[in-house]
Amino acid sequence: MEQLKNKKGFICDMDGVIYHGNVLLPGVKEFVEWLQREDKEYLFLTNASGKTPLELQMKLSRMGLNVDKEHFYTSALATARFVSQQMEHCTAYVIGEPGLVGALYECGVAISDRNPDYVIVGEVQNYNYETICKAVSLVREGARLIGTNSDVTGPSDLGIVPACRALISPIEMATGKQAYFVGKPNPLMMRTGLRILGVHSEDAAMIGDRMDTDIIAGIESGLDTVLVLSGVTSREQVSLFPYRPRLILNGVGDIAK
Repeated sequence: MEQLKNKKGFICDMDGVIYHGNVLLPGVKEFVEWLQREDKEYLFLTNASGKTPLELQMKLSRMGLNVDKEHFYTSALATARFVSQQMEHCTAYVIGEPGLVGALYECGVAISDRNPDYVIVGEVQNYNYETICKAVSLVREGARLIGTNSDVTGPSDLGIVPACRALISPIEMATGKQAYFVGKPNPLMMRTGLRILGVHSEDAAMIGDRMDTDIIAGIESGLDTVLVLSGVTSREQVSLFPYRPRLILNGVGDIAK
């Protein structure tokens, strides 16, 4: 634990680590206060692409936690950064929420359904057959297929629901094209997070509740890894994976003790 506390930077997943739905998890307030008191660099990083950093800031504020919007980084921001660096002044047909559309606009990506360079898919409420058919047609005509993250399912107020990979799968199957996924566990997102923090990987830790995204992303990026049992993965499930986190904690509140 002392080795963890001496790290300069902390990258934390959100749902299952900081909150469940609209409820702050036990010990989170104390953990954030510890980060601020110890002058640590920290970033809340999420594969969810629907909300902007400002919306995430407001969500935590409603739960009684004050965190500046600069401390949030989403798969939408990572995806927008990636495609804009791959191709300047590119165009994209987007299946996603305002957080994704706004991030693309800010990076200079024009939204278009006429011969776009990319078809980009994130989580979305109004996913339908017409949308799938349009995306399939554009990919078959040459648009590159991008997913904001590779999560098959995700948590919601209704329970577990289909996430980005489940939504993009019909497009892959109908076109024979494989999507490129930008979010965790892609090390691309982690390296950008480290640059935002200004911290070397050896001096940073990844804290998450999912072995298949958070922990593997941390391992492949050279970060110290901490699994918290406040979310998806149970202690018993850890043995099912061929890799392990360095620490397993009940929740982030354990770090502030």
